Amino acid sequence: MLIFNHSSFLTFTLMGIPGLESQHLWLSLLFSSMFLVILIGNGAIIFLVATESTLHTPMYLLLFLLMVADLISTLALLPKLLCLFWFNDHAIASNACFTQMFFIHGASVVRSALLVAMAFDRLVAVCQPLRYNTILTHSFVVWLGLVALVKGVILALPMPLLLQRLTFCHMVIPHTYCDHMAVVKMACEHTKPNRTYGLFVILFVVGLDLLLISFSYGLILQTVVRLNSRDATFKALNTCSAHFLVIMVTYMPAIISSLAHRIGLNISPQVHIFLANLYLLLPSMFNPIIYGIKMKEIQGKVAKCLCREPAEAVGLHNKPANK
Repeated sequence: MLIFNHSSFLTFTLMGIPGLESQHLWLSLLFSSMFLVILIGNGAIIFLVATESTLHTPMYLLLFLLMVADLISTLALLPKLLCLFWFNDHAIASNACFTQMFFIHGASVVRSALLVAMAFDRLVAVCQPLRYNTILTHSFVVWLGLVALVKGVILALPMPLLLQRLTFCHMVIPHTYCDHMAVVKMACEHTKPNRTYGLFVILFVVGLDLLLISFSYGLILQTVVRLNSRDATFKALNTCSAHFLVIMVTYMPAIISSLAHRIGLNISPQVHIFLANLYLLLPSMFNPIIYGIKMKEIQGKVAKCLCREPAEAVGLHNKPANK
Protein backbone atom coordinates (compact mmCIF):
# COMPACT_ATOMS: atom_id res chain seq x y z
CA MET A 1 0.00 0.00 0.00
CA LEU A 2 1.35 3.43 -0.91
CA ILE A 3 1.66 5.88 1.96
CA PHE A 4 1.58 9.61 1.29
CA ASN A 5 2.68 12.20 3.81
CA HIS A 6 0.71 15.35 4.58
CA SER A 7 3.14 17.91 3.23
CA SER A 8 2.05 20.96 1.27
CA PHE A 9 3.27 19.28 -1.94
CA LEU A 10 0.57 16.61 -1.77
CA THR A 11 -1.89 16.54 -4.67
CA PHE A 12 -5.35 14.99 -4.60
CA THR A 13 -7.45 13.92 -7.58
CA LEU A 14 -11.14 14.78 -7.69
CA MET A 15 -13.10 12.13 -9.59
CA GLY A 16 -16.25 14.17 -10.04
CA ILE A 17 -19.33 11.93 -9.89
CA PRO A 18 -18.14 8.29 -10.02
CA GLY A 19 -20.00 6.22 -12.57
CA LEU A 20 -21.19 9.28 -14.46
CA GLU A 21 -17.89 10.36 -15.99
CA SER A 22 -19.34 10.06 -19.49
CA GLN A 23 -22.12 12.48 -18.48
CA HIS A 24 -19.85 15.16 -17.03
CA LEU A 25 -20.24 17.44 -20.03
CA TRP A 26 -24.02 17.31 -19.83
CA LEU A 27 -23.92 17.81 -16.06
CA SER A 28 -21.71 20.84 -16.63
CA LEU A 29 -24.60 22.48 -18.49
CA LEU A 30 -26.79 22.08 -15.40
CA PHE A 31 -24.14 23.40 -13.02
CA SER A 32 -23.10 26.28 -15.27
CA SER A 33 -26.77 27.32 -15.59
CA MET A 34 -27.09 27.24 -11.80
CA PHE A 35 -23.85 29.24 -11.54
CA LEU A 36 -25.27 31.92 -13.85
CA VAL A 37 -28.56 32.11 -11.93
CA ILE A 38 -26.71 32.37 -8.60
CA LEU A 39 -24.38 35.13 -9.82
CA ILE A 40 -27.22 37.18 -11.32
CA GLY A 41 -29.71 36.64 -8.49
CA ASN A 42 -27.39 37.16 -5.54
CA GLY A 43 -25.46 39.92 -7.31
CA ALA A 44 -28.68 41.81 -8.09
CA ILE A 45 -29.88 41.77 -4.49
CA ILE A 46 -26.44 42.72 -3.16
CA PHE A 47 -26.34 45.63 -5.63
CA LEU A 48 -29.88 46.79 -4.77
CA VAL A 49 -29.36 46.70 -1.00
CA ALA A 50 -25.97 48.42 -1.30
CA THR A 51 -27.21 51.24 -3.56
CA GLU A 52 -30.78 51.87 -2.39
CA SER A 53 -30.89 53.75 0.91
CA THR A 54 -34.54 52.75 1.46
CA LEU A 55 -33.39 49.12 1.76
CA HIS A 56 -30.91 49.86 4.54
CA THR A 57 -33.18 48.23 7.11
CA PRO A 58 -32.20 45.37 9.45
CA MET A 59 -34.06 42.74 7.43
CA TYR A 60 -32.43 43.72 4.13
CA LEU A 61 -28.99 44.17 5.69
CA LEU A 62 -29.21 40.59 7.01
CA LEU A 63 -30.40 39.50 3.56
CA PHE A 64 -27.36 41.28 2.06
CA LEU A 65 -25.04 39.27 4.34
CA LEU A 66 -26.87 36.04 3.45
CA MET A 67 -26.38 36.70 -0.27
CA VAL A 68 -22.65 37.35 0.32
CA ALA A 69 -22.32 34.03 2.20
CA ASP A 70 -24.14 32.25 -0.64
CA LEU A 71 -21.79 33.78 -3.22
CA ILE A 72 -18.69 32.78 -1.25
CA SER A 73 -19.94 29.19 -0.97
CA THR A 74 -20.71 29.07 -4.70
CA LEU A 75 -17.40 30.63 -5.77
CA ALA A 76 -15.52 28.15 -3.60
CA LEU A 77 -17.25 25.21 -5.29
CA LEU A 78 -18.29 25.82 -8.89
CA PRO A 79 -15.18 27.20 -10.67
CA LYS A 80 -13.17 24.09 -9.81
CA LEU A 81 -16.14 21.81 -10.51
CA LEU A 82 -16.65 23.31 -13.97
CA CYS A 83 -12.92 23.03 -14.74
CA LEU A 84 -13.18 19.37 -13.77
CA PHE A 85 -16.14 18.78 -16.08
CA TRP A 86 -14.99 20.93 -19.01
CA PHE A 87 -11.21 20.42 -19.07
CA ASN A 88 -10.78 17.16 -17.08
CA ASP A 89 -8.77 19.17 -14.54
CA HIS A 90 -8.98 16.62 -11.73
CA ALA A 91 -5.84 17.58 -9.79
CA ILE A 92 -6.02 19.80 -6.71
CA ALA A 93 -3.14 20.60 -4.35
CA SER A 94 -3.68 19.72 -0.71
CA ASN A 95 -3.48 23.37 0.41
CA ALA A 96 -6.03 24.36 -2.24
CA CYS A 97 -8.21 21.41 -1.18
CA PHE A 98 -8.13 22.38 2.47
CA THR A 99 -8.78 26.04 1.60
CA GLN A 100 -11.79 25.08 -0.49
CA MET A 101 -13.05 22.93 2.37
CA PHE A 102 -12.71 25.82 4.82
CA PHE A 103 -14.63 28.30 2.67
CA ILE A 104 -17.39 25.85 1.68
CA HIS A 105 -18.09 24.63 5.20
CA GLY A 106 -17.41 28.01 6.80
CA ALA A 107 -19.86 29.76 4.48
CA SER A 108 -22.47 27.09 5.28
CA VAL A 109 -22.07 27.74 9.01
CA VAL A 110 -22.32 31.51 8.45
CA ARG A 111 -25.45 31.02 6.32
CA SER A 112 -27.08 28.99 9.09
CA ALA A 113 -26.18 31.58 11.74
CA LEU A 114 -27.62 34.37 9.57
CA LEU A 115 -30.89 32.44 9.23
CA VAL A 116 -31.09 32.38 13.03
CA ALA A 117 -30.51 36.14 13.09
CA MET A 118 -33.22 36.61 10.45
CA ALA A 119 -35.60 34.47 12.53
CA PHE A 120 -34.95 36.81 15.46
CA ASP A 121 -35.60 39.76 13.16
CA ARG A 122 -39.00 38.31 12.19
CA LEU A 123 -39.73 37.54 15.87
CA VAL A 124 -39.23 41.17 16.86
CA ALA A 125 -41.16 42.42 13.80
CA VAL A 126 -44.22 40.33 14.69
CA CYS A 127 -44.12 40.24 18.49
CA GLN A 128 -42.62 43.66 19.29
CA PRO A 129 -43.33 45.84 16.21
CA LEU A 130 -43.25 49.12 18.16
CA ARG A 131 -39.77 48.34 19.51
CA TYR A 132 -38.38 46.97 16.24
CA ASN A 133 -36.21 49.98 15.36
CA THR A 134 -35.04 50.27 18.96
CA ILE A 135 -33.94 46.65 19.26
CA LEU A 136 -32.63 45.99 15.75
CA THR A 137 -30.34 48.95 15.26
CA HIS A 138 -27.69 49.01 12.53
CA SER A 139 -24.95 48.45 15.10
CA PHE A 140 -26.79 45.39 16.43
CA VAL A 141 -27.12 44.00 12.89
CA VAL A 142 -23.36 44.48 12.40
CA TRP A 143 -22.79 42.62 15.67
CA LEU A 144 -25.02 39.75 14.47
CA GLY A 145 -23.02 39.58 11.23
CA LEU A 146 -19.72 39.47 13.11
CA VAL A 147 -21.00 36.72 15.40
CA ALA A 148 -22.02 34.67 12.35
CA LEU A 149 -18.60 35.22 10.75
CA VAL A 150 -16.69 34.27 13.92
CA LYS A 151 -18.86 31.19 14.36
CA GLY A 152 -18.12 30.11 10.79
CA VAL A 153 -14.36 30.58 11.18
CA ILE A 154 -14.15 28.88 14.59
CA LEU A 155 -16.16 25.83 13.53
CA ALA A 156 -14.73 25.38 10.01
CA LEU A 157 -11.03 26.03 10.69
CA PRO A 158 -10.36 22.86 12.77
CA MET A 159 -11.51 20.66 9.85
CA PRO A 160 -8.49 21.33 7.57
CA LEU A 161 -6.16 21.71 10.55
CA LEU A 162 -7.03 18.24 11.87
CA LEU A 163 -6.63 16.78 8.38
CA GLN A 164 -3.12 18.20 7.99
CA ARG A 165 -1.83 15.91 10.74
CA LEU A 166 -2.97 12.76 8.91
CA THR A 167 -1.15 10.44 6.53
CA PHE A 168 -3.07 9.52 3.40
CA CYS A 169 -3.21 6.11 1.73
CA HIS A 170 -5.47 7.18 -1.12
CA MET A 171 -5.25 10.27 -3.28
CA VAL A 172 -8.34 9.90 -5.49
CA ILE A 173 -11.33 11.62 -3.87
CA PRO A 174 -14.64 10.26 -5.24
CA HIS A 175 -16.30 13.67 -5.12
CA THR A 176 -16.73 16.94 -7.01
CA TYR A 177 -15.08 19.02 -4.27
CA CYS A 178 -13.07 18.60 -1.08
CA ASP A 179 -15.86 17.62 1.24
CA HIS A 180 -14.67 17.04 4.79
CA MET A 181 -15.89 13.45 5.14
CA ALA A 182 -14.74 12.53 1.63
CA VAL A 183 -11.17 13.65 2.42
CA VAL A 184 -11.22 11.99 5.86
CA LYS A 185 -11.92 8.63 4.17
CA MET A 186 -8.67 9.02 2.19
CA ALA A 187 -6.56 8.80 5.36
CA CYS A 188 -4.98 5.56 6.56
CA GLU A 189 -4.56 6.64 10.18
CA HIS A 190 -7.02 6.71 13.05
CA THR A 191 -9.64 9.26 11.95
CA LYS A 192 -12.06 9.08 14.87
CA PRO A 193 -11.26 12.68 16.03
CA ASN A 194 -11.99 13.98 12.52
CA ARG A 195 -15.24 12.03 12.22
CA THR A 196 -16.32 13.02 15.73
CA TYR A 197 -15.63 16.68 15.11
CA GLY A 198 -17.47 16.61 11.78
CA LEU A 199 -20.52 15.07 13.46
CA PHE A 200 -20.27 17.62 16.29
CA VAL A 201 -20.34 20.52 13.80
CA ILE A 202 -23.39 19.06 12.03
CA LEU A 203 -25.28 18.55 15.31
CA PHE A 204 -24.20 21.89 16.75
CA VAL A 205 -24.97 23.95 13.64
CA VAL A 206 -28.07 22.23 12.30
CA GLY A 207 -29.38 21.07 15.69
CA LEU A 208 -28.86 24.25 17.71
CA ASP A 209 -29.72 26.66 14.91
CA LEU A 210 -32.91 24.77 14.02
CA LEU A 211 -33.83 24.72 17.71
CA LEU A 212 -33.43 28.51 17.96
CA ILE A 213 -35.36 29.04 14.72
CA SER A 214 -38.14 26.72 15.91
CA PHE A 215 -38.30 28.57 19.23
CA SER A 216 -38.61 31.90 17.40
CA TYR A 217 -41.39 30.62 15.16
CA GLY A 218 -43.15 29.08 18.15
CA LEU A 219 -43.33 32.53 19.75
CA ILE A 220 -44.42 34.05 16.43
CA LEU A 221 -47.27 31.54 16.06
CA GLN A 222 -48.29 32.16 19.65
CA THR A 223 -48.57 35.86 18.89
CA VAL A 224 -50.36 35.30 15.57
CA VAL A 225 -53.00 33.06 17.16
CA ARG A 226 -53.92 35.86 19.56
CA LEU A 227 -54.58 38.34 16.75
CA ASN A 228 -58.27 39.14 16.30
CA SER A 229 -58.08 40.47 12.76
CA ARG A 230 -57.78 38.04 9.84
CA ASP A 231 -55.92 40.69 7.85
CA ALA A 232 -53.41 41.16 10.67
CA THR A 233 -52.91 37.40 10.89
CA PHE A 234 -52.34 37.12 7.14
CA LYS A 235 -49.93 40.05 7.17
CA ALA A 236 -47.93 38.56 10.07
CA LEU A 237 -47.66 35.14 8.38
CA ASN A 238 -46.80 36.70 5.03
CA THR A 239 -44.00 38.65 6.74
CA CYS A 240 -42.35 35.35 7.68
CA SER A 241 -43.17 33.33 4.56
CA ALA A 242 -40.00 34.15 2.59
CA HIS A 243 -37.74 33.35 5.52
CA PHE A 244 -39.60 30.09 6.22
CA LEU A 245 -39.21 28.94 2.59
CA VAL A 246 -35.49 29.77 2.68
CA ILE A 247 -35.14 27.67 5.85
CA MET A 248 -36.77 24.69 4.13
CA VAL A 249 -34.54 25.04 1.05
CA THR A 250 -31.41 25.35 3.23
CA TYR A 251 -31.86 22.69 5.88
CA MET A 252 -33.72 19.87 4.10
CA PRO A 253 -30.89 19.06 1.62
CA ALA A 254 -28.34 19.49 4.44
CA ILE A 255 -30.10 17.00 6.72
CA ILE A 256 -30.65 14.49 3.90
CA SER A 257 -27.03 14.80 2.74
CA SER A 258 -25.65 14.34 6.27
CA LEU A 259 -27.85 11.33 7.01
CA ALA A 260 -27.00 9.80 3.65
CA HIS A 261 -23.26 10.07 4.40
CA ARG A 262 -23.56 8.39 7.80
CA ILE A 263 -26.41 5.86 7.67
CA GLY A 264 -27.35 5.59 4.00
CA LEU A 265 -25.55 2.31 3.37
CA ASN A 266 -27.75 1.34 0.41
CA ILE A 267 -27.60 4.74 -1.33
CA SER A 268 -25.34 4.88 -4.37
CA PRO A 269 -22.27 7.17 -4.40
CA GLN A 270 -23.81 9.17 -7.24
CA VAL A 271 -26.77 10.08 -5.03
CA HIS A 272 -24.46 10.96 -2.11
CA ILE A 273 -22.43 13.36 -4.24
CA PHE A 274 -25.42 14.85 -6.04
CA LEU A 275 -27.14 15.54 -2.70
CA ALA A 276 -23.98 17.17 -1.37
CA ASN A 277 -23.89 19.53 -4.36
CA LEU A 278 -27.60 20.32 -4.04
CA TYR A 279 -27.10 21.10 -0.35
CA LEU A 280 -24.60 23.80 -1.31
CA LEU A 281 -26.18 25.17 -4.50
CA LEU A 282 -29.95 25.07 -4.00
CA PRO A 283 -30.03 27.67 -1.20
CA SER A 284 -27.73 29.99 -3.15
CA MET A 285 -29.92 29.64 -6.24
CA PHE A 286 -33.38 29.84 -4.65
CA ASN A 287 -32.77 32.40 -1.88
CA PRO A 288 -32.74 35.45 -4.20
CA ILE A 289 -35.64 34.01 -6.21
CA ILE A 290 -37.76 33.50 -3.10
CA TYR A 291 -37.04 36.96 -1.72
CA GLY A 292 -37.49 38.50 -5.15
CA ILE A 293 -40.95 36.97 -5.45
CA LYS A 294 -42.11 37.52 -1.86
CA MET A 295 -40.70 40.99 -1.11
CA LYS A 296 -42.54 43.83 -2.87
CA GLU A 297 -39.76 46.30 -2.08
CA ILE A 298 -37.26 44.25 -4.10
CA GLN A 299 -39.76 43.86 -6.94
CA GLY A 300 -40.26 47.62 -7.01
CA LYS A 301 -36.55 48.38 -7.02
CA VAL A 302 -35.87 45.85 -9.79
CA ALA A 303 -38.70 47.31 -11.90
CA LYS A 304 -37.35 50.81 -11.27
CA CYS A 305 -33.85 49.83 -12.40
CA LEU A 306 -35.15 48.04 -15.49
CA CYS A 307 -37.34 50.96 -16.51
CA ARG A 308 -34.76 53.65 -15.78
CA GLU A 309 -32.33 52.79 -18.58
CA PRO A 310 -34.94 52.64 -21.40
CA ALA A 311 -36.42 55.94 -20.19
CA GLU A 312 -33.00 57.59 -20.15
CA ALA A 313 -32.26 56.23 -23.63
CA VAL A 314 -35.53 57.66 -24.95
CA GLY A 315 -34.78 61.01 -23.30
CA LEU A 316 -31.37 61.20 -24.95
CA HIS A 317 -32.84 60.21 -28.30
CA ASN A 318 -35.52 62.92 -28.14
CA LYS A 319 -33.21 65.65 -26.86
CA PRO A 320 -32.85 68.38 -29.51
CA ALA A 321 -29.39 68.93 -30.86
CA ASN A 322 -27.64 72.18 -29.97
CA LYS A 323 -27.38 74.65 -32.84
